Amino acid sequence: MRALLDTHTLLWWLSDDPQLTPKARKFISATANSCIVSAVSAWEIATKVRIGKLPQAAEVIVDFASQMEQERFEVLPISLDHALRAGLLPGPHRDPFDRMLISQAQAEALPIVGNDRIFDSYGVRRIW
Repeated sequence: MRALLDTHTLLWWLSDDPQLTPKARKFISATANSCIVSAVSAWEIATKVRIGKLPQAAEVIVDFASQMEQERFEVLPISLDHALRAGLLPGPHRDPFDRMLISQAQAEALPIVGNDRIFDSYGVRRIW
């Protein structure tokens, strides 16, 4: 099974954070599953490190691509279709990073591994 990791899920996995549920941990660690990390997660982490909201993630962005490869995570680029979908996504949710993850999950027919219930209101299946 393939699934898109929410940014906080990625960070919690990399830091072995106990907030990651056993179900999410099991999904990510199963070799039969493919974990997808959006390019928007790299953008979100880098932005939040830069503005001081996520200083503990500074090491993650130093060599993001190598870390993803080491974890066997596939990186999903942002396509023109993803960008248009995110921009046209209805509803009041204003977080541009979440909007991109929602649009990518919809476009690629991927569930999201994450705890943010906002995804549910957009018809995106969550693994949590």
